[in-house]
Amino acid sequence: MAYAFNHVHLKAPDPGKTADWYIQAFNFKIVSDNARASGDRFIRCETEDGIVVNISGGRTGESLADGNADVHWGLEHIGITIDDMTSEIARLEGLGAKLKEGPTSIPGGPTIAFIEAPDDTRIELLQLP
Repeated sequence: MAYAFNHVHLKAPDPGKTADWYIQAFNFKIVSDNARASGDRFIRCETEDGIVVNISGGRTGESLADGNADVHWGLEHIGITIDDMTSEIARLEGLGAKLKEGPTSIPGGPTIAFIEAPDDTRIELLQLP
């Protein structure tokens, strides 16, 4: 059987606000926006290169734990390639992101930094050599 990456799913207290942030920050495009029978708002987005990112709220009766944008077990971060680390960090901070680590230049590799995006999502920014 062949396997293909399908999507990333983010949970957000206000899916519309979160989707708007990703539209401004990384040019996401909203593909669909629906209220589901399970009681949550479900927004399907795509990155410019076609990766699907779903953003939804809590389902009816669902209790969600707080997020964590620090280093942790499990799905720890998503990585996004950028062109200019300094200007992107400044731009993203202007949109409300918080710099968590870096920037750090990896010898012979990329320059990386980690930000905290809305809803405690950890994002790695990568400026390739």
